[in-house]
Amino acid sequence: MSRWQPNARGRLEHAALELYTERGFDQTTVAGIAERAGLTERTFFRYFADKREVLFWGQGALMELVTRHIAEAPDSASPIDAVGAALKATGELFEGRREHARRRQAVIDANAGLQERELIKLASLAVAMAEELGRRGVGEPAAKLTAEAGVAVFKVAFDRWISATKNSDLAEVVGQSLDELRALTAST
Repeated sequence: MSRWQPNARGRLEHAALELYTERGFDQTTVAGIAERAGLTERTFFRYFADKREVLFWGQGALMELVTRHIAEAPDSASPIDAVGAALKATGELFEGRREHARRRQAVIDANAGLQERELIKLASLAVAMAEELGRRGVGEPAAKLTAEAGVAVFKVAFDRWISATKNSDLAEVVGQSLDELRALTAST
């Protein structure tokens, strides 16, 4: 094992995804991940609290990005437009990471405990969005409803994006999903 190689977090993440795919999440150990990455367990724990966090460590960045875009939306933006713009901005976090996202989601889909953790992450995102909408002056029921609808749009768009057979942009897929929601709720 060499003393230092760059991108330890990325190497650990890559090794973990390989092992989760090959062996399954439950059969993969932190020691195995560290060994595959050419690092020590101690180094693993510098970056991740446990092997689940390899899959969820970006949650903070996602929440920060979304809430910042909601806060920076023009005052004239409706709540759903502010949330929509924030969700479209998530495309920048996932740029060039579609295959990684596919593999990550396959691991999560194969494990009930990870599915629960993913739902908690999405619920936390909805709470953060609703709080940010509240700071914009949106009343509590409307803020919660908009945030929950936004999470539903994001989840559907994300699933479409990772399942697409052609190369697509997450922001574009989010926009399409948001347009579909608007069409469904438009009065006739």
